[in-house]
Amino acid sequence: MTTMANDFKIAVVIPCYKVKEHILKVIADIGDEVSFIYAVDDKCPEKSGEYILENCKDKRVRVLFNQENQGVGGAVINGYKVGLTEGADVFVKVDGDGQMDPTLINLFVRPIQHGEADYTKGNRFHEIEGLKPMPKIRLFGNAILSFMTKFSSGYYKTFDPTNGYTAISAIALKKLPLDKISKRYFFESDILFRLNVVSAKVLDIPMDAVYGDEVSNLNIKKILFPFLKGNIKNLCKRIFYNYFLRGFSIASIELVLGTLLFIFGIIYGTGAWYHSVATNTPATSGTVMLAALPIILGVQFLLSFIQADIESQPTVSLTRLLGHERGNERGL
Repeated sequence: MTTMANDFKIAVVIPCYKVKEHILKVIADIGDEVSFIYAVDDKCPEKSGEYILENCKDKRVRVLFNQENQGVGGAVINGYKVGLTEGADVFVKVDGDGQMDPTLINLFVRPIQHGEADYTKGNRFHEIEGLKPMPKIRLFGNAILSFMTKFSSGYYKTFDPTNGYTAISAIALKKLPLDKISKRYFFESDILFRLNVVSAKVLDIPMDAVYGDEVSNLNIKKILFPFLKGNIKNLCKRIFYNYFLRGFSIASIELVLGTLLFIFGIIYGTGAWYHSVATNTPATSGTVMLAALPIILGVQFLLSFIQADIESQPTVSLTRLLGHERGNERGL
């Protein structure tokens, strides 16, 4: 396929915000397989961008400046846009705080280069022993966020959604509405939702959790409820897009029937229970069954829908599909 050619160009995007102490080493550790390095100064109070210009001699490095702080997503999107205009084939996002090992870049790029995925992301939960360095509150918080994102994005096999070590093909990236993607901490979760909408294939890459003397800007307690709100919104949008707007299947019927039956059973059962307590009259077996049966059937329909949703995850990457099509058009 065309993306496996010798001129395959890898771009690394590094959002820079309070990373002055680590950024030069992060850049120095990036291997020769990378063609472009975009360091995006996100209105950093430490002036990381100017510091890189003054002290980094790597000719691959281009420093971009955001006129105002846009968050990690805004910085990365800036790098994506510039890289697309300069012909990069795949974009790897690496944080500038030293928590991500640049020597792993090939692991993230290889599945995309071979057409096995459109988007790869790190998963620190793959090896149990590797979780020991992770603070317990972050471990718990990431587990909760992961389960939320599974449902909202439709990628049930992925985990560790806040892991910022990612790679995405230019082919998939061009299909995303970059200006609509959340620009702050919800960026990684929101982009997964967007990828599902365009039927992109996502793959987890096992990696170890690394914590040194760097200070993380991510506070699980503060982002938990905003993440919950964002995931609920994305879940509703994804269900509407995939099961009612762009397509309709037996799973769509199961979702509607399951929801209606479950809600009817809960409302009717609650009303019957209240009437029984208020009048001190035991509910009849018929009343109990009329409340319980819709709930049971509703749960069964909903479980069947979830099973269908799990099985509907993309299995063929856009990178392979569109890469072959473009190769055929050019006679390759």
